[in-house]
Order: sequence, then structure tokens, then C-alpha cells
Amino acid sequence: VQLQASGGGAVQPGGSLRLSCTASGLKMDYYAVGRWRQPPGKEREFVAAIGRIDGVTYYADSSVKGRFTISRDNAKNTVYLQMNTLRPEDTAVYYCAAAKRITTRERDYDYWGQGTLVTVSS
Repeated sequence: VQLQASGGGAVQPGGSLRLSCTASGLKMDYYAVGRWRQPPGKEREFVAAIGRIDGVTYYADSSVKGRFTISRDNAKNTVYLQMNTLRPEDTAVYYCAAAKRITTRERDYDYWGQGTLVTVSS
């Protein structure tokens, strides 16, 4: 099982990025998918998650809600995180992870991708 995260890069404040998370060896529509991030020098934190079929979504607090949107395309076995109006404090390594049901608890995720770096700086 492999979760491949992509789409990271450097962007100026106010810009946008779309992160992808594509699974191999795993049918993503059987899993909820979460996006996590680890800012420099800090612990990993929850960003957003999307349910298996019904599209239920969870977001972290006001720091990302309204700016980030998580979505999925089960036909492509891929989950997306659209990030708009990016801020320097969004700088982090972004991870995707799969769980049997939607959750904000890190320990409930069974599979993790390798992470992709997002740098927001002028």
C-alpha cells in the first residue's frame, strides 16, 4: 500500500496550491482520507478529512476552514486538498493518510504517505 502525495511547492502569500494524494495497492473509496501537516519545529496537526462515500468533511479550526477544501475522485483513487489564500503559517510538510472511517485522531489512521513540502513566503 502506498499513498503518494504531490502538488507541494513554493508560493507567495495569498496564492493557491492543490495537493493530490493518490493511492496504489488500496481502493481509496473504502477509506476515509485525512490531510495532516507538520510545520517546522512543531508537531503534526490535523488539517482536513473526507468520508468514504457520503463526502462528509471535517476541517481543523478557523485556521484553515473557509480557505481549504478537501475533495475526492474515487474513479482516480485520488483525494485533493485545494488551498487558497495561503499564509506563511501554512508552511509545513503536508501528509495524507487513510483510515477506516473519518476521524481527526492521528492514531486511527492506518496508512500514511511520505509528505510534500509547502512553503509560503514572499
